Amino acid sequence: MSTSTAVPPSPSLQPLASPAVYQMSVGEYERMVSAGALDDPRIELINGYLVKKVGKNPGHIWTVDAIVQALRATVPGMWCRKEDPVRIPNFDEPEPDAALVRGSRDDYRHRLPEPADVALIVEVSESTLGRDRGEKWLAYARGGIPYYWIVNLVDRQVEVYSDPVQGGYQSSEILKVGQDVWVLVDGVEHARIAVADILP
Repeated sequence: MSTSTAVPPSPSLQPLASPAVYQMSVGEYERMVSAGALDDPRIELINGYLVKKVGKNPGHIWTVDAIVQALRATVPGMWCRKEDPVRIPNFDEPEPDAALVRGSRDDYRHRLPEPADVALIVEVSESTLGRDRGEKWLAYARGGIPYYWIVNLVDRQVEVYSDPVQGGYQSSEILKVGQDVWVLVDGVEHARIAVADILP
């Protein structure tokens, strides 16, 4: 992969560390959703906190559709989910823009994908760039998600993070227009997607 190396972000996260703030587990969050006590599609669970999702503009919508279409055509035996939850015990249930998961849609009829099911997560970032490089970057690494892409609409680049550990991702690459991003599953290349094809 022809890339320039970027230092992984070092998120300066200051969780709401106050006795008045409650950190909710994934199980508690799911029980609230199932009971109808938390019926708000604009909310996701990140590090045990309810986080409001940001509205999407046409460029964001187009990019997510382009990514999902490209990924659905690449890896046999994998399914690309769009804007659906991924369960990362114990405190995260984000709703990434795209997630490449093992199996088919029917495999998730009665359960959410968990980290062992997930080969790749993609977030499309503009106004959410700080969060996607911060809290979500940490959440996906904590869950052991092997590859995490940020399609950065601000800088018109794709940031690829890999080699997760509890404190974040150890490897990162920046890909620009004119380069390709590799679709890797278990370290095996299945396809290359031109960066230009997934930027509006």
